[in-house]
Amino acid sequence: MTARILVVDDIHANVKLLEARLMAEYFEVLTAYNGRDALQICENGQCDLVLLDVMMPEMDGFEVCRRLKQNPRTTHLPIVMVTALDQPDDRVRGLESGADDFLTKPVNDLALITRVKSLVRLKMLTDELRLRATTGRDLGVEQMFNLSEVTELSRRGKVLVVDDRASSYERIVKFLAVEHSVTVVTNPQEALFRAADEEFDAAVISMSLTDFDALRLCSQLRSLERTRMLPIVVVSDTEQESGVIRALELGVNDYIRRPIDRNEMLARVRTQVKRKRYNEKLRDSVQATIEMAVTDGLTGLHNRRYLDSHLPGMFDKATSRGKPISLIICDIDFFKKVNDNYGHDVGDEVIREFANRIRKNVRGIDLACRFGGEEFVVVMPDTDLALAKVVAERIRREVCTHPFIVQEGKGQLPITVSIGVSTIEGQEDTPGHMLKRADVALYNAKRGGRNQVFVEAA
Repeated sequence: MTARILVVDDIHANVKLLEARLMAEYFEVLTAYNGRDALQICENGQCDLVLLDVMMPEMDGFEVCRRLKQNPRTTHLPIVMVTALDQPDDRVRGLESGADDFLTKPVNDLALITRVKSLVRLKMLTDELRLRATTGRDLGVEQMFNLSEVTELSRRGKVLVVDDRASSYERIVKFLAVEHSVTVVTNPQEALFRAADEEFDAAVISMSLTDFDALRLCSQLRSLERTRMLPIVVVSDTEQESGVIRALELGVNDYIRRPIDRNEMLARVRTQVKRKRYNEKLRDSVQATIEMAVTDGLTGLHNRRYLDSHLPGMFDKATSRGKPISLIICDIDFFKKVNDNYGHDVGDEVIREFANRIRKNVRGIDLACRFGGEEFVVVMPDTDLALAKVVAERIRREVCTHPFIVQEGKGQLPITVSIGVSTIEGQEDTPGHMLKRADVALYNAKRGGRNQVFVEAA
């Protein structure tokens, strides 16, 4: 694993020390000696993680962190505060500024490297999602999220606490319940099933479970598809540092040491809930982008791109199983006159209603697409030519029998449709040939007077 790490510290010796440690692990290291330069480097997208000193002149690390998290271009960037301060209030202040972790000088080498690797893995996931969610310069992540929305993502989470000591989990619940809904499970195996069955935003796991290895539970959570992305925060005792490092290597997101500080606990869980929900919104954006690419925006039917990519597969499946497959092309008659006489808004209403009538008359397994303009295609698996013609006639009657209601009920338009039908013609046939025959049949239906169904055979 490699990444670009930005080290920010106003003391040259500190910068060189961290630079040497990171380069020994084959990270690429960038350096900045003040907050202003650090902000510029991050704004330009030149780094994957920031190691940020707190005590700097002009602009301290807390202010740099706040500015990075308030900027939509850098809000996803992992930040680790590195400082000589070691009071809970200082850690909480850093976390509330948006930092992902807080390391105290002198920094333990193993803790530093495992922490950096853990956060870099999360950054890579977020980067992949951001890239997929961005379709050109007109759809940027900056436009999908604003600061207030991202901040709100950290509240009212559903948190799973796995701890078998009442004195411990009662304290954790007391702290977290002010912001989140908390579920306590004392049996680790039950916790695994609950995490897989329910939608939790974070899990807090004690590393001092009786007769059970907490790291095994963490590993199991990471291995299951349903819980792979669940943020995990482990609660450790001071002497369990090696276990914490191992937990981070397994993919645990964060840790907190006993005695637990209330504000630090809230801040760390808040950060994990926010990151999970942020990535979920990115995934939703990815899904929406995929759907936009294959869905006709006006009708909600699939578009021609989807048809072109899926018709060959449907055709091959039919031929390999020796099953029929048929196809119809529908074209609204005299649609240009609708646009010319009533305007494109009414034309759009007609297109949408026509799509609705197609939906009403085809099965769930059929593929209905807007082919372009006023043309629509329906692909029907397991359907021979006779049955396809019945479906086509049903659509034609549905269209011509009931006028189209437009302009919010103020107008009615008589609409008719011409339809061409074709089916597979043996093992040597192709999807393109079947589509062409349906198009020829449609042309003949138009030439024969419109408002009719025409069948074209090879």
